[in-house]
Amino acid sequence: MPPKQPIPVGSRFKGYSDYTVVGLRFEPHTIRYRLEVWETPDGQYLTGELPAHQHYLGGHFSVELVSFIQYQHHHAHVPQHLIWEQLHDLGVDISEGQLNRILMEKSEVFHLEKESLLQVGLEVSPYIQVDDTGARHKGQNGYCTHIGNAWFGYFMSTESKSRINFLRVLRSDHTDYVLDDIARQYMQEQNLPPNVLVTLTSVGDIIFSDEDTFLEWLQTEKITSPRHVKIITEGTLLASIVSHGIHPDLVILSDDAGQFNVLNHALCWVHAERTLAKLIGFNDDQRAALDGIRNEVWDFYNDLKAYKNNPSVELKEALYARFDILFQTKTCFVTLNHALNRLYDNKAELLLVLERPDIPLHNNLSENDIREYVTRRKRSGSTRSDLGRRCRDTFASLKKTCRKLGISFWRFLVDRNSGSNTIPNLSQIVRERAME
Repeated sequence: MPPKQPIPVGSRFKGYSDYTVVGLRFEPHTIRYRLEVWETPDGQYLTGELPAHQHYLGGHFSVELVSFIQYQHHHAHVPQHLIWEQLHDLGVDISEGQLNRILMEKSEVFHLEKESLLQVGLEVSPYIQVDDTGARHKGQNGYCTHIGNAWFGYFMSTESKSRINFLRVLRSDHTDYVLDDIARQYMQEQNLPPNVLVTLTSVGDIIFSDEDTFLEWLQTEKITSPRHVKIITEGTLLASIVSHGIHPDLVILSDDAGQFNVLNHALCWVHAERTLAKLIGFNDDQRAALDGIRNEVWDFYNDLKAYKNNPSVELKEALYARFDILFQTKTCFVTLNHALNRLYDNKAELLLVLERPDIPLHNNLSENDIREYVTRRKRSGSTRSDLGRRCRDTFASLKKTCRKLGISFWRFLVDRNSGSNTIPNLSQIVRERAME
């Protein structure tokens, strides 16, 4: 393009100066395939085949359009009715029913990948971080549990947030209940009465194929106390999880919610310190004592971070000793003393990092991951169908995992919708990351 001002006589042309403008084109694009139709001598009809990617989708919409709809809904949190209006503004002729089917019914390949993600993630991970949040479904209160670490993120919505529910989530699509030494050890730690333990030991090791078989056996053995049934169910679920590849030394890092206290439980230091942050001193001495203790706690936290980077036996022993002194301190602030005692009771879980320097000190990753779900809930409200809830969990899991693995979620959707699978299964990539 020439300059706007007149070019003086005698000027010399010196070539071009490039100026790049980046943009997007949003316009409908239609392809009509002409499929040959042949009638055979015996009266049958043979029809030509669609291209592989269009046959894979099984509909009248392109890979890019299907992926765009999924991306808008599951990544940008755009409600369905706004996506429909957006597409109509762009000139795409699509009904609300067709839009809903794309979002709900064309997702089986994604559901399968999500489930394999949890199984592999638990198998190869030295630790997981967990959290949960409210997730109303069909007008009833429910919960969404997040499980993940730096390699993957997994969401599962259920009606309960109990320990039994959490163990069932970890068990994934398995249905068995396992009574073995791992189960009996858990039951003993949960103070199951000795006479019941004797009964469970005398029958040896048993694998129950499903819940009905397991509950019928409990009735046969006359174990009917709700507390006893609860503990035995938790123990047999835990043993089932271990039998399916989860290492018994797996660390579960949480914010101290009781349902997550299984296997090797570690606590988030940020949540622990909030116990002190909530306190309010009522005079100068109490405020000074509170400020002093909180400063010491954060100094101790910084030393734990230094230990993680360069662990040593001497430093570990020194930190154990400092923890005892710090959290057994007696101040003029009685409420502060009680808070310190509560934290001291959690010594093993707060200092697990001294034995396992590979685990994080806080649960911020899980909190940040589940914020994705909270944002979606605030914008779109509750889910109204089981399929809708399943899709929300699946695409939230795959999106978070793509982000952690450095994979474009858009390219991932296009790749799966086209059936090309040039991007390896996410669980395979997680396994490879764990081996690096």
